[in-house]
Amino acid sequence: MLSLHQLRCFLTTYEMGSLTAAAEELGYAQPSISEQIRTLEKTLGVQLFRRVGRGVVPTTVADELRPHAERTLAAAEGARRAVQSVKQFETGTIRFGMFGAARLYFGARLVADVLERYPGVRVELIGQNSTEVHEELRRGRLEAAMIAVASLESEGMTVTPVARDELVYVSADPAHLATPVTAHRLALASLVMPETTWRQVDSIRIILRRMLHETGRNPATRIEVEDVETAVELVGMGLADSIIPRGAADQLLPRLAPNAGWVSLRPRMYDTFAIVHRADATLSPAARLMIELASARMREIAEPL
Repeated sequence: MLSLHQLRCFLTTYEMGSLTAAAEELGYAQPSISEQIRTLEKTLGVQLFRRVGRGVVPTTVADELRPHAERTLAAAEGARRAVQSVKQFETGTIRFGMFGAARLYFGARLVADVLERYPGVRVELIGQNSTEVHEELRRGRLEAAMIAVASLESEGMTVTPVARDELVYVSADPAHLATPVTAHRLALASLVMPETTWRQVDSIRIILRRMLHETGRNPATRIEVEDVETAVELVGMGLADSIIPRGAADQLLPRLAPNAGWVSLRPRMYDTFAIVHRADATLSPAARLMIELASARMREIAEPL
């Protein structure tokens, strides 16, 4: 029966043109290499080399065998690497970029999905804002991420839209929720908005600025905060209104502002979430797993694209 060791000895001897040189290359004694070649010749019923002086010359049969031996050894090495990759994957660290409010959609459930399949891994969900995560992708510090894409440049990136979530106007004043909010009404509103550190590049504010372009005004904020939870609490206190994704409203209003409600904008506006990675990247099994699981979770909650 053919063995990988025999084929490795054969190929090395073929390339080096000498049993002695092949033995030195592989770290074996020369008689051991000779024995492997003889055994291979006996198994195949052919002569693979002719002795010439201190070296050997391959026969035409050896010329025919060489590419098959190379492919067999390459396949075996590929199998070894694949097994090692899975082994390292199952015990290594999985890092994935996420927009900051992902915790309100499925952050904990995504981690649970991963650990259900691979109990031995560490999981890191990275990011406070989509712009920050995008920069980490650009610098090669992350393989892939799910982020809001309204504010992002796609040059050099592969962007795959997954789902969209409607932006809604939230208020504790029933009069403010009687009809959908137009651009004119929005321009006059007193708002509390999250993501103050990222206000210039935050995807929701960019969408609102586009909506208000015809009025010649930007959304007027009375209060600036970092997290959407604080913004919703302030809405519940009646201190300001806000615009947040419907998924966040559904999660937070019952708990933090039960006296508040929401209404659509007119026309309806949406924040789009997409899987993003470098266009030239070969994604690891870990990245592909996170893309699969995060996409499935998002499509369960928001409107699939």
